[in-house]
Amino acid sequence: MAHLDSSLDDDLPLFLLSAFWARSVVGFLALLCFARSYDGDFVFDDSEAIINNKDLRGETPLGDLWAHDFWGTKLLSNVSHKSYRPLTVMTFRINYYFAGGLHPVGFHVVNIILHSIVSVLMLDVFSILFSGLSYRCRSRRTNRAHKSSLLASLLFAVHPVHTECVAGIVGRADLLCAIFFMLSFLSYSKAFPENQKEAGAFSTSWVLLSVLLSAIAMLCKEQGITVLGVNAVFDIFMICKLSVFELLNNVFHRVKTAETIGLNGKKGFLCRMFLLSSGGVSMLYVRWRIMGTGPPAFTDVDNPASFAESAFVRVTNYNYYYSLNTWLLLCPWWLCFDWSMGCVPLIKSLSDWRIMTLVAFWFCLIGLIWQALCSEDRHKRRILTMGLGFLIIPFLPACNLFFRVGFVIAERVIYLPSVGYCILFTSGCSMLSKQVRNKKLIAAAVLGMLSINVMRCIVRSNHWRSEEQLFRNALTVCPLNAKVHYNVGKNLADKGNQTAAIKYYREAIRLNSKYVHAMNNLGNILKERNELQEASEVLSLAVQIQPDFAAAWMNLGIVQNSLKRFDEAEKSYWTAIKHRKKYPDCYYNLGRLYADLNRHIDALNAWRNATVLKPEHSLAWNNMIILLDNTGNLIQAEAVGREALELLPNDHSLMFSLANVLGKLQKYKESEALFLKAIKTNPNTSSYHGNLAVLYHRWGNLDSAKKHYEISLKLDPAAPGTKENYSLLRRKFEQLQKKGTV
Repeated sequence: MAHLDSSLDDDLPLFLLSAFWARSVVGFLALLCFARSYDGDFVFDDSEAIINNKDLRGETPLGDLWAHDFWGTKLLSNVSHKSYRPLTVMTFRINYYFAGGLHPVGFHVVNIILHSIVSVLMLDVFSILFSGLSYRCRSRRTNRAHKSSLLASLLFAVHPVHTECVAGIVGRADLLCAIFFMLSFLSYSKAFPENQKEAGAFSTSWVLLSVLLSAIAMLCKEQGITVLGVNAVFDIFMICKLSVFELLNNVFHRVKTAETIGLNGKKGFLCRMFLLSSGGVSMLYVRWRIMGTGPPAFTDVDNPASFAESAFVRVTNYNYYYSLNTWLLLCPWWLCFDWSMGCVPLIKSLSDWRIMTLVAFWFCLIGLIWQALCSEDRHKRRILTMGLGFLIIPFLPACNLFFRVGFVIAERVIYLPSVGYCILFTSGCSMLSKQVRNKKLIAAAVLGMLSINVMRCIVRSNHWRSEEQLFRNALTVCPLNAKVHYNVGKNLADKGNQTAAIKYYREAIRLNSKYVHAMNNLGNILKERNELQEASEVLSLAVQIQPDFAAAWMNLGIVQNSLKRFDEAEKSYWTAIKHRKKYPDCYYNLGRLYADLNRHIDALNAWRNATVLKPEHSLAWNNMIILLDNTGNLIQAEAVGREALELLPNDHSLMFSLANVLGKLQKYKESEALFLKAIKTNPNTSSYHGNLAVLYHRWGNLDSAKKHYEISLKLDPAAPGTKENYSLLRRKFEQLQKKGTV
């Protein structure tokens, strides 16, 4: 094995580095490639996994993390995606704690460091794969990193397809999973004696540690369990040195020896396989029990091929997806945050030219498999086998063969399979170098490729710094993706550019006529622009397509209320509540409808429901106080106001409403204190100064009243009622001057 190893390194036209400098270079390049994203925003899936995830907050018990999915939803819920990654969520919570809140810099920095750690770990992993277990003895003796493992590690560190995992904070699941995946593999390799004189000898402790680390990897991301399969392949082909070529030859010649099956140390091998398989089965069983023994629910827009009725369409498109994933590893130039909703149109007939990509994919894959299994060069055979093992096995959970997945292509899921690509690429470089006399050409090509990848990572990391850049770049890659247009529109709407947002929402609906979320958002904008009739039509279509879409029902109710179609509005609100029982915003809007209809008791009950479901619902509290105030129920209004301020002590609008009530109850001191506190919190609101002036006017503090009337009119010269009250005050001053009392 030593001879074969040295020949592999001799063929690569790279310089030798010490182990220390090899780790330093790999780690530094991994940091350099993605450092541009360190001060980026929370983007795309970060909103649900981090910003809206209550599991990050201190008030959520730690135990809840073990009963919730990655997005903070109860695993037993029908809407849960069943992604169980409590250890990853725990690291988000730690980030949140030390950063003192939702500050993205700390989250991004941790991701960048984690990728650097994974890249450095790859040096040891690749050394084992390219050199065998004996690398540990030689590496201690020479203190040199193998050129083959250095090249493969550099390829991994700077691969642009990793940008989503590193620059997108939710990609931390893949990074943490990769760390424990590699530690599990390294632990398994340590189970065998360095000299390998006894093939059956192994350390049970290291094997069990490997199984434990695989369980930890699985708690970071489900893909982590696949390391058990990689370890099994490593055992069969690298430890037991199984040769399919020799096995077939022995069987053909009817050689019945202990080595016929190719498994030296059969008893030890069977014991190890039992430990790996029993560990894997146990993990899957526990995982199945935790997720509620039911798979997640996906729709045809998430993964259209899996919903196709034709077996031909399903199989063909699955294989097309495999070829696209392979292409992203080979040429990671066209990268997109989302590949669903028309980004990859279905292949529906043999006349589609994309069928040729499937042929090319399987031609190359079968060729590699044949070389891996039947090549006469043992060292080449084992390297190719492990390369294919790392490429295929971690990808199996995303291949749609065992269960439906919720995506077409996801760049995050090929973070681990890219290890196999790096092995195969390095092996190919070595074989090519044997055929080329001028080694400098190969060196220049490799250096050029690494440089291009570094620049591509830096550019792509910049795309991930903000949603606007990320979404707009995706338009150039996937112009047929309705979700891309939807996200561009949403981003524009959040910035107040409603006209442009409408354009993108309409395009999203054109590309996907059943895109109810785009319809809902479009309806909201049309409602705000007072284009009520079209808003009603768009929202009505959304609830026809998806009858349980509670948000669309509520928004439809708001539009119907504005159109004076009160009975229809009430029905829409109650339909929304039927489909989402805990819907405080809908109760709030229902209360507004009842208030417009002078159904005051119903309005108060609806707003009270809103505050019970969401105690921090300031608008519902405020409306209760104002309604009770306007109907003369001042004592009740005071009680509700005090209750609200106990829950929301810094809400200036509640201070203002309660101050008005206290003023009418002639509790002038308390009223003044609340007015002044509200003004201190929000000093530029005209009505705050105007109503405080009225209080002073009633109280007889005319100088203070005059001062705040003037501030109110300065802030808003057209403030309703303020001019009249100020005129009354001035006339009173004139009367007092005539009497000589001023």
